[in-house]
Amino acid sequence: MRVTTTAVLLATVTLLAACDDKPTPTPASSPSVSAAPSGGARALTSGALPHAAAAPVALAGDAAEGQRLVEQYECSRCHQGTGQPAPKLALDCVGCHQQILAGKFPASPAKLAEWKPHVAYYQETPSLEALGRRLEPAYLVAFLQRPEDVRPHLVPSMPRLPLSAEQATHVAAYLTRGERPKAQRLDGADPAHGRALLENKSCGSCHEFSGVAPLTARPKPGVGSEEQQRAIRLAPDLRHTRDRWSPGALVEWLLEPERVKPGTLMPSHSLSPAEARDLAAYLLTTPLEPPRLKALPVRLPVLSRRVRYAEVVEQVIGVTCRHCHGDADLTLGDGGPGNTGGFGFTPRRMDLSTYERTNAGLLNAQGERESVFAKLPDGTPRLVASLIARQREEAGQVDPQVRGMPLGLPALSAEQVQLVESWVAQGRPR
Repeated sequence: MRVTTTAVLLATVTLLAACDDKPTPTPASSPSVSAAPSGGARALTSGALPHAAAAPVALAGDAAEGQRLVEQYECSRCHQGTGQPAPKLALDCVGCHQQILAGKFPASPAKLAEWKPHVAYYQETPSLEALGRRLEPAYLVAFLQRPEDVRPHLVPSMPRLPLSAEQATHVAAYLTRGERPKAQRLDGADPAHGRALLENKSCGSCHEFSGVAPLTARPKPGVGSEEQQRAIRLAPDLRHTRDRWSPGALVEWLLEPERVKPGTLMPSHSLSPAEARDLAAYLLTTPLEPPRLKALPVRLPVLSRRVRYAEVVEQVIGVTCRHCHGDADLTLGDGGPGNTGGFGFTPRRMDLSTYERTNAGLLNAQGERESVFAKLPDGTPRLVASLIARQREEAGQVDPQVRGMPLGLPALSAEQVQLVESWVAQGRPR
């Protein structure tokens, strides 16, 4: 991230979230990635418990090519533990934000005060370190192509990048390289005792577990030590455990999380091997209610009052859009992935830093200028359609041809979309 006089541009890469510490050396071999359904696809019948397959069906993934793609997609700008060199501070999203919030970033006190509100929600991301000891490769392949919001208390989420299925397979092979956990059977484990352990160990103080009876302990965002707050923000919803973990990996993690991933915020609960198996059995097998997706907001009518550019900047463009569509002249050439390119996206030269540049549109695939306000066949302006697409993504309606905006951040409210649509409908008054 580059230093800029425009506060919102400091958050250009808040769209990409997911990291922690310590890179892992790359082995010479290229492991294959399991294409066998993981987690939720291990459906239980007649009370049977899942067990790791000794020889899962494999979809070849080239770890060397995955490493190249991780570099191409600049994963280290948001992720530590990628095996890539640490980025300079100007390109270190989390480190840059942390320094701003701590008052250590090389800028005037006035600028730091101006920037802080725009970066406060993005202070950490989950680590990619030791993924091979933790997550199922097949899950990563699916997740990279269609990310889901795994962490309910973390504002940014992983965006949908321009990765093909083949590329996702290579990236997953690279990220899960190295030693894999041993296969583990959970025959004879007691899920009911696992539920009791989940309560007794106060796992709900950090984790949500949607789809089951509510846990007694609940996360309390904004309460407790900073370490506790970080743990809450990074804690996944446990309903995703069966998709992400094999039984063997989960048991190892529950027994010794620090050994699996040094520096993790996950505490050791001093479980016995039998207790770890019981808890794993509950996490992997308890029946779940269907996921509760966000309701699709009602599309509000165009406002009758006058809407001007300054109001749209204050309520929308200056809050989110300029994170990715910034002024390259103020940021040493980096105008964000939606302008000068980055994170696998080609430069589209869509700059929303001024009124004139906003109206200049973007470059299409042929390198020709197009208006972002041109109407689609259904009559919706193109810019408005991208905002509505993000609302639909959160409601589970993903269009493979359209990436909702803002990318990797919560959808705009119905009122914010109404404001933008009203401004466009009124002829975009200055």
